[in-house]
Amino acid sequence: MHMSDGIVDAPTSVVFGLIAVAVVALCAAKARNELDERTVPLAGLVAAFIFAVQMINFPILPGVSGHLLGGALAAILVGPYTGALCIAIVLVVQALLFADGGVTALGTNIVNMAVIGVAAGYLTAVLLYAMARKRADVPVAGLGVIAFVAALIGTICAAMGFVVEYAMGGAATTSLGAVTGYMLGTHALIGVGEGVITAVTVMAVARSRPDLVYLLRRTRQEVAA
Repeated sequence: MHMSDGIVDAPTSVVFGLIAVAVVALCAAKARNELDERTVPLAGLVAAFIFAVQMINFPILPGVSGHLLGGALAAILVGPYTGALCIAIVLVVQALLFADGGVTALGTNIVNMAVIGVAAGYLTAVLLYAMARKRADVPVAGLGVIAFVAALIGTICAAMGFVVEYAMGGAATTSLGAVTGYMLGTHALIGVGEGVITAVTVMAVARSRPDLVYLLRRTRQEVAA
């Protein structure tokens, strides 16, 4: 969900702008451990794919649009830190070159989609995958189910991030209750669509190049250790 300028007040924008800068800097440092010569091209493809799907927007509230987020997809395929960087880069390009999301709202957008969405989606995927592996090997179809649930939860959590920011410093006239209802209801539907796209994409990569799927590589590294 892209926020435009003026949805939250200046102090709230500054606070989340500083949080976004700090988290992106941390991700840039940590992403080196997730990438190698094989996965760098995949990270570029993931960023390009997310950029394309995020350009399809529809209005939710005045100044707020809804679209697919891609957080769980990025985290599962290239890792949480690299995934957060991919989405942050996409958001910066969209804000500066395409006027999609306000410049002063860039920090809140990055926190919601690149931080909360990625973290919630990735943690859900890791937890579900670990639970499934205790019983048996996880088939590709099972990985798809995990990706679907992770994307759904990541989308809803990102929407809740917006609600929290609006509660802290909402500058619009829409009531908090109305904002919460609109955001949760709309993004629950978006999450279903995102879950399907995420599941299909992750299964396609897992079938052809399982060695490129970060979630699978991470598990193998832990077993080897």
